[in-house]
Amino acid sequence: MELVKEYLSGLKKAYFDNNAKETWEHFEKIKHGAAKEDIEKIKSIYPEVPKNFVTLLEFVDGTYWREYNEEEIALYFLGSDVNEYPYYLLSSREIIENQNQASEYYSDYIERKYDEVEIDEKITDKSESLQWLHFSDCMNNGGTSQLFIDFSPSEKGKKGQIIRFLHDPDEFSVIADSFDDYLKSLIDNEYNFINEDILE
Repeated sequence: MELVKEYLSGLKKAYFDNNAKETWEHFEKIKHGAAKEDIEKIKSIYPEVPKNFVTLLEFVDGTYWREYNEEEIALYFLGSDVNEYPYYLLSSREIIENQNQASEYYSDYIERKYDEVEIDEKITDKSESLQWLHFSDCMNNGGTSQLFIDFSPSEKGKKGQIIRFLHDPDEFSVIADSFDDYLKSLIDNEYNFINEDILE
């Protein structure tokens, strides 16, 4: 809870510091959290979903061309280890709809069928047991990068680790051991994915 508060407070400040005060205030005015039944559905699909991830969804139910009060918003909300590159938070409905996306799109990669694709050894090589929660797409509609919480790691990995997929050249990297560590890294990097050039 406290970590999410710290994250949101710092994110708000980053918007204010980059001359986007109105953007953030408008977002806070119209957004709402995920519906209880959608959160329960996510918990039933992913029983080990991190508490702080749920808390984030309770604050806002997605920022990726998400409709609130008949108005669509697209607000940069997250980052990754890709320097100064912003990501959106997917909505609870998108997370539920995308539950099989990783195994549908990436099973050949996971099974290491392409030598040229770099895949972290902390990631499983068994596509049939894949359980990834897809929670974020990058600013390029997810075409360049996506983020996942991984509940089916290899023996070298940790359950709940954060995976970043990057396209062209394709690679899958573990960028944090947990969702909490992931949020802390964004705080430590001072929200470098929010800057005036990107927000224009």
